[in-house]
Amino acid sequence: MLSPLWHIGLALLLDQLLGDPRWLPHPVRGIGLLQSFLETVCRRLLPGPRLAGVVTVLVSLLVTGILTWGVLHGAGLIHPLARDAAAIILLYTTFAARDLARHALAVFQALVGKDIGLARQRVAMIVGRDTAGLDEAGVTRAGVESVAESLVDGVTAPIFYALLGGPMGAMLYKAINTGDSMFGYKNERYREFGWAAARLDDLANFVPARLTSLLIPLAALLLGLKARGSLAILRRDRRCHASPNSGFPEAAVAGALGIQLGGSSSYFGKMVSKPTMGDAHQEIAPGHLGSAVHLMLLTTTLFFTLGALCNILLLFLVD
Repeated sequence: MLSPLWHIGLALLLDQLLGDPRWLPHPVRGIGLLQSFLETVCRRLLPGPRLAGVVTVLVSLLVTGILTWGVLHGAGLIHPLARDAAAIILLYTTFAARDLARHALAVFQALVGKDIGLARQRVAMIVGRDTAGLDEAGVTRAGVESVAESLVDGVTAPIFYALLGGPMGAMLYKAINTGDSMFGYKNERYREFGWAAARLDDLANFVPARLTSLLIPLAALLLGLKARGSLAILRRDRRCHASPNSGFPEAAVAGALGIQLGGSSSYFGKMVSKPTMGDAHQEIAPGHLGSAVHLMLLTTTLFFTLGALCNILLLFLVD
């Protein structure tokens, strides 16, 4: 049998080679369907949206845990190598570095080709804001912010929980994160129902977001970007975000690139004014989106490498 570190390393390699093929049945999409079904049932059976939301989250975690255990246990009954394969495939489905880079670089290519219409269409696939009226700088800013924020919930947080709990840890994290994506909206429908999903996601991302933000300046140093600026803006602007976690990686990326993120954006036709992060030392340009992707990929490598070293050291000390 392979060690858990080999499982994670090979899963990350598989993600870089394959990304997320749309034809492949994906556990995270299954979790989303499960949570949607549970929402309908719990709203109908339970008194009050907050209780319904709590039960929806807890049951989805329970089902995800049972199914993950069942897949691993069943594969292990066939052969130890089958369990290794199952662990690697399950972990692979929780990592999204390749897809995040692919989507961001598709936006970058459209911007470089001066096709602003195509760039707006492509960035709309990875952001929640209105994109129809964005200019080149607006599209680039949206793309950079998406890469910075998604670095945690799409890549480093799953790695963090995989290091702690293997495929079970990573899959439970994705169930939490999917719940927040589906229910964590501050609108009339989900303000109460989504309370549990949003709070649990904030808690789950608390440590990964902060660890990731501390590695972004190191990645910036290795890439020849603004490492000192990344640290300075991280320290100053990390809390300039509605989320208790997202501001950490976004501030670090803004400082590394020497640009300003945040500010006003339109959501569902309504302008929302957000605090800015970073200093506008230079005009934001398509090249910054490419640099953000490089930062994301190198930070991912550093996160796994340092996590693996800590894991090995801990095993050495225990033995």
